[in-house]
Amino acid sequence: MSETETFYPDMRDPRVMVAVLPERRPAMAALWGFAARLTRLLLDAREPLIGQIKLAWWRDMAAMIANDPAALPKGEPLLAELQASWAGRSGLDALVDAAEAMLLAESDAERRAASESFGAHLFALSGGADAGGKRWGLIWGASVVEAEPEARALLGDARNYEAPAPRDFGGSRALLMLDRWAGAIARHDGERNPRGEGLLLLRTGLFGR
Repeated sequence: MSETETFYPDMRDPRVMVAVLPERRPAMAALWGFAARLTRLLLDAREPLIGQIKLAWWRDMAAMIANDPAALPKGEPLLAELQASWAGRSGLDALVDAAEAMLLAESDAERRAASESFGAHLFALSGGADAGGKRWGLIWGASVVEAEPEARALLGDARNYEAPAPRDFGGSRALLMLDRWAGAIARHDGERNPRGEGLLLLRTGLFGR
């Protein structure tokens, strides 16, 4: 899986990004690119300690973005994108913390909590309420864990999760689309239906339901 090809619903999908105001698209692309980088780090981590070291580096970068963006190292395209759109803004470190919690989770309850936290913080940073991102987070979590029983447990949690109300998306049609997309994946127990998902995105994008 590349950073632009994800199992979970991604705002950088052109069908979703079209619902974002043009002036906000660079910031959203950078934010969701950051989420994808953290996800890739979790997928590639063979040893938790190595994963924690890499996450610690990104936590330091998030602090620099918020407090001293001029000090960011050069040569990393994602950092340049984040610097351009997120300089002086806090909150990115919360994504790193949630990713680390997922890395270290040892039980279904801990994995669920970490997944919901990652989704909640990502949706809040994207302009919605944290409650709006929790079902999406469970689908994200199912894409991260290696063992099928663990993924099935998170998919089951997402399937049983009550759909967030439209107000939880802060007026963002894109976030609403992502949640409803996540719900469709959950209802099909992780089985993907590209045509059905495309029609769902079209309907939600046009009518908001």
